[in-house]
Amino acid sequence: MADEPPLSAIVWFRDDLRLADHPALTAGTKAAALTCVYVLDEESAGLRAHGGASRWWLAQSLRALGADLKMYGQRLVLRRGKAAKVIPALARDVQATQVCWNRRYDQAGIATDDAVIAQLRAEGVNGGTFPGNLLVEPDRIANKDGGPIRVFTPFWKRVLALGDPRKPLDEPSHLPPPVEVSSDSLDDWHLEPSRPDWAGGLRKTWRPGEGAARERLSGFLDNIRGYADNRDRPDKPATSRLSPHLRFGEISPVEIAHAARFAADGGAPSRDVEKFLSELGWREFSYHLLHHFPDLATENLQSRFDAFPWRNDAAALKAWQRGLTGYPIVDAGMRELWQTGWMHNRVRMVAASFLIKHLLIDWRIGEQWFWDTLVDADPANNTASWQWVAGSGADAAPYFRIFNPVLQGEKFDPQGEYVRRWVPEIAALPDRFIHKPWMASPLELAEAKIALGKTYPEPIVDHDMARKRALAAFEALKA
Repeated sequence: MADEPPLSAIVWFRDDLRLADHPALTAGTKAAALTCVYVLDEESAGLRAHGGASRWWLAQSLRALGADLKMYGQRLVLRRGKAAKVIPALARDVQATQVCWNRRYDQAGIATDDAVIAQLRAEGVNGGTFPGNLLVEPDRIANKDGGPIRVFTPFWKRVLALGDPRKPLDEPSHLPPPVEVSSDSLDDWHLEPSRPDWAGGLRKTWRPGEGAARERLSGFLDNIRGYADNRDRPDKPATSRLSPHLRFGEISPVEIAHAARFAADGGAPSRDVEKFLSELGWREFSYHLLHHFPDLATENLQSRFDAFPWRNDAAALKAWQRGLTGYPIVDAGMRELWQTGWMHNRVRMVAASFLIKHLLIDWRIGEQWFWDTLVDADPANNTASWQWVAGSGADAAPYFRIFNPVLQGEKFDPQGEYVRRWVPEIAALPDRFIHKPWMASPLELAEAKIALGKTYPEPIVDHDMARKRALAAFEALKA
């Protein structure tokens, strides 16, 4: 009968490397035997390969998931190749009659999944997909014309109007036994750097895995008071730092939202909780945009930007990448990124604005750099945020909004603690010069043991000149 549980099932893990609130895994527990698999698919058309930092995280997350499955007497099978070939072949090997997975929302991912479903059906295997990675499915949110909502505030209001998301699913109390089948060795995938091993800062900063994600969420919510006011302060440990855990699905957005609401019911300040949830909402918004605009990473959503006069300046790009622009808040952020694989969100906006508007370098070049260096390099968030800063995206900041890196530093890092942490060569400067070393007198520079242009660079571009140049370029674009 159709309702009878399958004798053998496969759960296909992707960007959902967890056991709790995993609808596909919950469905798979009904089988008599279960195969848990992760496929490293770098062959299917359009799928974006992981950058260097996220490859490192993926390796740690797969190890953590494998260890968690082992506690249930299960194992994580690793396979590499085109999913439309690998998954049906594995189904034949384990004699599976059902394959379960949680949905993806980018068009290349959807096309890959459709190809897998078609191949499975041709072999008499049921492919079951589940909503497990968003708060709300994209087809539930639309404007009055039935199209996507392109402005965040009305989008988020629509999401909130739907009410709280479903209750998160518990971690399974048991898992069916595995089927003996071959698996690749994770080490053979070479996801982690070795020659040279540049991941020391990542290992020092992060502990990937579902258990670590849940601990981080709990610790953050216990101390969420003041989040709404302090979230823009890179000198304070005020943010959740859950983004890489979310990116790899070590914790679900539904579980986070449920825990945040529970914290509010328990006395956490509602203003702080709602602000935190709105940040989760930006991730949601970004994924809905990616679903509707599959070329988000490569094409301007506002086509007028196709004619923007970007500059090709290899020296300026290298200075930005290395954190040697002469603007301390920008350099601090870029060095934090290089050493830890992460950057505070406020500083991300300042650094991105500097590349796009001070240097007039194409936002796609910056997006690609972040994609390679961020442990939370997210196909939706990263792209939508770069287009937001550039002014070319949905609900974009206007192009004429140009962050002054000095004023941004003075406002959000007033004592210079963040800058001193990541740009130690100027740490001895007085607070009033920490965000503008070139304004210090020769005597003050000498006392701080700073030789501008030698131990720390002078600004590679003048802010006022750069601002006027950017505005002129935008005016020409409009004309």
